[in-house]
Amino acid sequence: MTIRVRDKTWNLRKKHVFRVVREALAAANSKLRFRVVHYSVQGNHLHLIVEAEDTYALSRAMRSLSIRIAKRVNALMKTRGVRIPERYHMSVIRTPPEMHLTLRYVLNNYRRHAKQWGEYPAADWVDPCSSAPWFGRWSPQPRRARDPCPGVD
Repeated sequence: MTIRVRDKTWNLRKKHVFRVVREALAAANSKLRFRVVHYSVQGNHLHLIVEAEDTYALSRAMRSLSIRIAKRVNALMKTRGVRIPERYHMSVIRTPPEMHLTLRYVLNNYRRHAKQWGEYPAADWVDPCSSAPWFGRWSPQPRRARDPCPGVD
């Protein structure tokens, strides 16, 4: 899943914004027939790997998640209106190789974006604004300290 936010929305990786996005993701996991398995928060979008029992549960949970994020970010920005202008983008994963590639893409997504800005994180660095620090199947295991997202408590 990919959820994009409207232009002129604050950077989702900033300390106070990431905190509310992370809270919204945690609240989404309280749904009975839906859960966020892995995520990566970028400046203007989120990548999610989710599981749902059926399409109805998926669409309701994604709607709820989008609303939660929009309301919380709007409250931070002291603004109103549409924060997530379009529906989410979805790809269904059907095979183990597809899942492997999707995990690599989501958990390492910041590296892809960082190259565009001329940044090259160390090989053993994991993105603290993702679920990568809790992913236990890295090969080899990262040696670096797993700091939270910049400034997040």
